[in-house]
Amino acid sequence: MSPAYFITGTDTDVGKTTVAAGFLYAARTAGLSTAAGKPVASGCEVTPQGLRNADALALMAESSIKLSYDEVNPVAFEPAIAPHIAAREAGVVLTVRSLLEPMQHILGQKADFTLIEGAGGWRVPLSGLGCISHALLTAEAIARDGLQLAGWVANIIGPKTSRLEENLATLAERLPAPCLGRVPKLKSASAQSVAEYLQLDLLD
Repeated sequence: MSPAYFITGTDTDVGKTTVAAGFLYAARTAGLSTAAGKPVASGCEVTPQGLRNADALALMAESSIKLSYDEVNPVAFEPAIAPHIAAREAGVVLTVRSLLEPMQHILGQKADFTLIEGAGGWRVPLSGLGCISHALLTAEAIARDGLQLAGWVANIIGPKTSRLEENLATLAERLPAPCLGRVPKLKSASAQSVAEYLQLDLLD
């Protein structure tokens, strides 16, 4: 069976597509046939042909087996936000099963070298981005090391974070501990000013 690989990363915008395209180029120049897929993409541009994602187009450019855009990227959203939130806003239900068939089609091309690229980090809920994956992986590591997560704090370092409320709700649903407070972006982050936003009484 020809090798197929899934590309993930520690966050969004850490170079997954750049590295994936590099692997595809290396395989292609080594004489191997190549194919790639990006099942879900947000941050797509509206074009006369429909929504187009720069990452998916980059993967297509390095694939020797030519597939249509819709085959490579079957689920595309215009807003540059966590795809699970974009899907909810668009009234689309994302499930692994719904994405399995189009990716199996790519695998069925039997290229010598196939890559499927995810979005965000490994633990994102069908690609909620960045901090979601980091937080869930950290909680898992704490539990694996035999300790109990007492709580977590939403430290808002970017006041213009897209869909902040939805991302925090996702964390609240998935982290096995209470949120001890939400600290906004402060002009002067003194101990006193930060303490105003923390709930000490929620600690066991």
